[in-house]
Amino acid sequence: MRLRNRVPASIVSDGRFRNIKKEYLIVSSNSISGRSSDPLQQRVWDYVSRSPLRSLWNLKGIPPGIVVRRTWRALIADNLLGRAAELGFYFLFALFPTLFSASSILGLAARSASSFYFKLLEYLALVVPTSALSMVLTTFNETTANATSGKLTFGLIASIWSASVGISAIQDALNVVYKVRDNRSYFQARLAAIGITIVLSILATLTLTAMLGGDFFAALSHAYIANHALAVLFAFFSRLIAWIAATILLTLSFAVIYYWVPGVRKRCWRWLTPGGAIGILGWLLVSLGFRLYLHYFNFYTIAYGSLGAVIILLIWFYITGFMLLLGAEINSEIEAEAVERNLASDSSAAASKMPSPPDLPRHNQLSETLHQL
Repeated sequence: MRLRNRVPASIVSDGRFRNIKKEYLIVSSNSISGRSSDPLQQRVWDYVSRSPLRSLWNLKGIPPGIVVRRTWRALIADNLLGRAAELGFYFLFALFPTLFSASSILGLAARSASSFYFKLLEYLALVVPTSALSMVLTTFNETTANATSGKLTFGLIASIWSASVGISAIQDALNVVYKVRDNRSYFQARLAAIGITIVLSILATLTLTAMLGGDFFAALSHAYIANHALAVLFAFFSRLIAWIAATILLTLSFAVIYYWVPGVRKRCWRWLTPGGAIGILGWLLVSLGFRLYLHYFNFYTIAYGSLGAVIILLIWFYITGFMLLLGAEINSEIEAEAVERNLASDSSAAASKMPSPPDLPRHNQLSETLHQL
């Protein structure tokens, strides 16, 4: 009613108001869903959704500087910093129900199984800050000690549902990155999120198990191989193989997210992409840098008191979400730039094939013809 009162009555009466209102709603919905209001730009993104590139490593003559500039502009336009904060909240929200469910299952299966999973979680100390990991391990011990059959059912439902909410947030963010509107129904999207949650949970457990296995075989080599040099060599290769397996599983986790989560029309499986490589490398480096920073300048406990560990964990989840979105943004901008170049080359080729208009007769030829007539 406010908008109608500000519009002249002549416009309202002849129906132009309805067209203005319709265009306003279209622009507003595009802004919310991440779709571009520019028809030409949206045509490029629709082409990216329908015809993905098989490999993103072949830039096809695209200078890396252009990819960097496009990614920077898209990072600001898509508000990746704000969306990473949203992902950090959902990751924190999904963490403890997941540990609750895992402790319930392992506690009912075997008493030693929970201690085995506790050892797996200790390997998160490579990337998770020490104070935040101590809080996670303490919570895990508390939930393991109170595991019962009744908590098992509730824990499974709560953890899967909570974690799928986090994956749903990733779905919304990547749909904005790829400028697509998800045509799946609510239940289809949620079932897909639950399936991805289960797959990623398995991959995370296998990654930690690979690192534990490397240390286990290294300890066996020192215990049962008499030759010290041979034992050291065997231990080195055991840990090396474990790190390679963990890297492959981490790369596979990023590949699964970039393949299944966006609501594009056609999907293309890629084991490793430029965005995935930068996201993984950036996540590892920033996580290690954050741990070093907290080791020397940890003021969170002074500022937040007992909530300092929660704030640190939330910041680490924020870093994780941002690196995940940054990798997807790099991949999408590489594809968009390639599509724009292909469309430009096709249009120029079509223009060159058009017949040129016939030359007009010169002025003297025209006057001579008129004189003869």
